[in-house]
Amino acid sequence: MSGSSCSICPRRCSAERTSGSYGTCGVPDELMLARAALHYWEEPCISGDRGSGTVFFSGCALKCVFCQNREISRGTAGKIITSDRLSDIFIELQEKGAHNINLVTPDHYCSQIEKPLEKAKKRGLHIPVVTNTGGYISEQQFEIMSQYTDIWLTDLKYSDPELARRYSGAYDYPEVAQAALDRMVRSSGEPVFTEDGMMTRGVIVRILLLPGYVEDAKRTVDHVWNSYGNDVILSLMNQYTPPSEGLPGFPELMRTVTEEEYDELIDHALSLGIENAFIQEGGTQEESFIPPFDMEGV
Repeated sequence: MSGSSCSICPRRCSAERTSGSYGTCGVPDELMLARAALHYWEEPCISGDRGSGTVFFSGCALKCVFCQNREISRGTAGKIITSDRLSDIFIELQEKGAHNINLVTPDHYCSQIEKPLEKAKKRGLHIPVVTNTGGYISEQQFEIMSQYTDIWLTDLKYSDPELARRYSGAYDYPEVAQAALDRMVRSSGEPVFTEDGMMTRGVIVRILLLPGYVEDAKRTVDHVWNSYGNDVILSLMNQYTPPSEGLPGFPELMRTVTEEEYDELIDHALSLGIENAFIQEGGTQEESFIPPFDMEGV
């Protein structure tokens, strides 16, 4: 952010967030959280058996039409908290047994998270910090977040700029997200795990398969594999869930992914020789897998 005009994310909307105006992200610059609790539905090396200490931030600069967490990504749910309260939340999650602190969509608050984390670490916070992002982050955001991130859990939503324009209003998403991923991998290096299989450092790339877009997902897999090999862990997801309220103007997204579509993506990944990947079994295409944003732990 430069002065009071916000230009930190790729949108560069220049909103006066410090004066209370809302940016493209849908929120002012005050810390706003919708949930802070143990979460068991992340990748196994993140959730483990005790849960990931997820902190769900309100707002998002992408505004994907199909967002699974649209209640908070639109900034319609959440509670404003202080920096000191965020620091307390980190400690409370560790005391509950969390394997890590999982910052979910922290991009637009990136510069406000560093001090609460530093304070918490002085009080004994020692578990890894996960930055869980949609991937649409600027170099400036990356430089800030890399100061406190141990594990990058990032999306690569599209390979085709036209799809990115249609569903996220961000034609430059592939270029921006791929550049961000490259910085993440160079910063983190090869994945590191504890003896019991919990990740302590590295990069996981999530690819959410959208109905009808297997070929685009394959191209994304190809890019990650050709660029980084097994140094990056892929998470191939079939959990896309159409919103119950519908998607006017996007009828092609009003169905779940078929078993045949997902199998085709998995077979493609295996044919490349990919060894480090998570795949999902049936039963993930339910809204019950979306946590309630009821201000728990906030």
